Amino acid sequence: MESQSIRLTTYQFRLLAVLALVNFVNFADRQVVVPLLPLLRQQMGVTDSQLGSLQTWLLVVLAVASIPSGFLADRFSQTRIIVGGVVFWSLATIACGFAPTYLILVVARSLIGVGEAAYAPAAQSMISDSFPQERRAMAQSVFASGMLLGGAAGLAVGGVIGAAHGWKYTFIFVGLFCLIPGVFALKLQEPPRRPRSEVVPLKTLLSVPAYLAMIAAGTFITFASVSLLYWGVDFAVTYKGFSLHQASESLAAVALLSLVFGVLTGGIVADRLQKKFIYGRIVVIAAAFLCAAPFVLLAIQSDEKWVVLAGLFIAGFFMSWYHGPVTAVLHDLTPQRAHATAIGVYMFVTQLLGALGPQLVGKISDASDLQLGLQVAVAVMVGGSLLMFLVIYFIRRDGLHHPRLAAFHSEAAYD
Repeated sequence: MESQSIRLTTYQFRLLAVLALVNFVNFADRQVVVPLLPLLRQQMGVTDSQLGSLQTWLLVVLAVASIPSGFLADRFSQTRIIVGGVVFWSLATIACGFAPTYLILVVARSLIGVGEAAYAPAAQSMISDSFPQERRAMAQSVFASGMLLGGAAGLAVGGVIGAAHGWKYTFIFVGLFCLIPGVFALKLQEPPRRPRSEVVPLKTLLSVPAYLAMIAAGTFITFASVSLLYWGVDFAVTYKGFSLHQASESLAAVALLSLVFGVLTGGIVADRLQKKFIYGRIVVIAAAFLCAAPFVLLAIQSDEKWVVLAGLFIAGFFMSWYHGPVTAVLHDLTPQRAHATAIGVYMFVTQLLGALGPQLVGKISDASDLQLGLQVAVAVMVGGSLLMFLVIYFIRRDGLHHPRLAAFHSEAAYD
């Protein structure tokens, strides 16, 4: 345990704290719509497929904007890109509260993806560039804990404010709150980076088999994860006898405890196993999702509320192992001047294709029931975990640093 403790410098502590706060408000904003789905269905008279498209279009826009955002973050000021993203998604969220029709709500909600795409590649690149390579998973896990805490907060805030004041005031409140961390991000000092002349061409990056296999696996995992998160509260209300208030608070509590504990555990285990195996972090990701799958199915199929919550708690613990190690692996595979681009391309594909999840599950719900749709999502998640073994194969064959990237693979001063 001592070998994995991070002795933070003042700079590293401040960087992680500010960027974790940005991640917190981002995912509070992302998940606040989840407990509002029953209200939107009732007041706007829309189908489950239409409700699913709210998340689908946000993720599509996020995906499309991720590549240019990553490209810019590897070449220009990362802090300015992060601040611009915060302001943009906050204003888009406020606009959701003033949407008079469902179509305008979809447009405003989808524009949140532009802001999210701006901050994520830049923030994750700054973190990896500021910590030693052997501690990347743990540092990224601390960053991801902000996301998971924010997601839980979004569920709780959406349920409480939505039930008391309606969905419009909920969006306005959350949008205003999201502006706060932009002030702190303005003063962040950027870590040292390699010369701009060492930027990796996109064509070269896409020639690395292990990286492409990571994208394929991540697409399956994203499809499943966003579907389960998006429909969780509505499923608990419609099929398990929870009230909106009960479902929001219960699932938020489960998320707060299991996901945060899990993401930090996953970072520690991944960094430790990476010292023994060149593909150690990949093993952690694959094993965690295989462990999570039966507990998600248990929660979906059980009629007992406590069993539903217990199953989700255990499943959430293992599923959250993914967040720190996956970014560390992507950055391990790529040179420093490709870190943001690697995340941007990864987000482009995984979010674009994964965005189909909530809407597809909604279509299955309209045709059959939501329970079947969520079971399909679990099957896709298992497929993603099995694809991680293909990543292991390529890393064993080609090494962690593929020969095609050898000319670019000098790291910053922290290594």
